[in-house]
Amino acid sequence: MADLFMGLMWSRPGGLSLRTTWVTPATLALAAAVVLFAGLGGLAGIAYGVANRQLLLVVGGLIAVALGVGAAAVALYGVRQRTLPSTG
Repeated sequence: MADLFMGLMWSRPGGLSLRTTWVTPATLALAAAVVLFAGLGGLAGIAYGVANRQLLLVVGGLIAVALGVGAAAVALYGVRQRTLPSTG
């Protein structure tokens, strides 16, 4: 699933696989920031847009939430890498 979101966000590694790619601590921090600001901000934008019948806010909120979901997939994969035992 993380491969799909990374592919959609043009963030695939050189080998096109996450199996051999390490998610860096900086990437984890950036992904968490995107989840917090874009994802949660997008949800707030959707709610405000629906309440005030502003389609542009709803569409922008949906785009922001999609970016937040992609960032969450990357962050979860990075955390998973750190919690699994090393096989190499």
